Amino acid sequence: MEIRKLSQLLFSWCRVPQICVGTLPVASLTALRFHPAFSRSTSGFFADLMPLPQLREESDFDQLPDDVPVSAIIADKEEKKGFIYYFKFVIEVKTKGGSKYLIYRRYRAFHSLHQVLDSKYSVANPDRTNGTYTCLLPTLPGKVYLGNKQEIAEGRIPELNTYMKRLLSLPTWLLLDEDVRMFFYQTEEDSQHQPRALRRLRPPTRKVPKTVKPKMDIFSSPRAEVMFDFRGSGTLELNLKKGELIFLLRRVNADWLEGTVNKKTGIFPESFVKVIKPLPESDLESEGHTYSCLRCYMYTASGVDSRDVCVQEDLSTQPKYQDLLHHMRKVFNQDNIALNYKDPEGDLIRLLDDQDVRLMIRESRRNKGNVKRPVNQFLWELHVSLAGDLSVYNTKP
Repeated sequence: MEIRKLSQLLFSWCRVPQICVGTLPVASLTALRFHPAFSRSTSGFFADLMPLPQLREESDFDQLPDDVPVSAIIADKEEKKGFIYYFKFVIEVKTKGGSKYLIYRRYRAFHSLHQVLDSKYSVANPDRTNGTYTCLLPTLPGKVYLGNKQEIAEGRIPELNTYMKRLLSLPTWLLLDEDVRMFFYQTEEDSQHQPRALRRLRPPTRKVPKTVKPKMDIFSSPRAEVMFDFRGSGTLELNLKKGELIFLLRRVNADWLEGTVNKKTGIFPESFVKVIKPLPESDLESEGHTYSCLRCYMYTASGVDSRDVCVQEDLSTQPKYQDLLHHMRKVFNQDNIALNYKDPEGDLIRLLDDQDVRLMIRESRRNKGNVKRPVNQFLWELHVSLAGDLSVYNTKP
């Protein structure tokens, strides 16, 4: 009876949340093995248990490589206004060797990691690919399909912090998992990214007397007067009203400027304003381009209109077809549209999927020397037509 009770106690201990099944400290197993109530017949039972991985002990931790992540916390979130609108979490990672660095991950990266780990190690998954190691994984906050994206991202921060804390508290063998290490690995893109104000990493400071900032002399600042109403077609573009005064920050390209009006910062077409005081020469051709611009053409019954669509994306970005379609619908305020590109012979080719987008970008890179473009303009161009208008295509044999 005593043997049965000890066995039940042993297996109930294994089922405690956040403890991997069958992984107990060697000292505890040894003590039970040599308990007087256990006979030699139980030696096989312990022989099966002893080789399994242990809970994190000091000796295990010391043997980890110095670059293994041991803690992570979200320092802030950053808004990304590209072909799709989303937020990235700025995560400060600390390694076993004591180094710290920042990585940038979307929620979808957390979700992908959790799915992979669930398929490998989850006790609740009977189809797991790894039969040797099993573990009770922490709970990941679920997807949210409706609501304000900024509020959703803000609400996820404490839950994702808890998820990372529990994940990195699991046994050492899980910290060495390739997918875990790649998630917390600082990529070249992460290292080159300049973080903004990291509000959750600010140290506590004592109160100091408030100082009155001198008022800005509006007559010495680069500025322009809005001559025509302009309604922005995306989150990057400002809404302007005739007569407003807009302060200029920098030139985006030959046709667009960046400025501030009514405490909002964004971009707008220069043709809608009258420049009162121009930007200094140093701001006209700045090296660090915040925006990349895509030249677009809209085909209608009245003719072809062209415009530059600016996004916060790298020029090497390869957008998905659905993201492009969704963005162009907002830009041109038209739902029933088709996306096209122009082949080397000058004919329009309709885009239907991601493979067509890759073909378009590959063609543009092959012919990049034929057209001179601004340094922050995509090599490829988008030709937008009404979905039912087939007259834009060359159907002659």
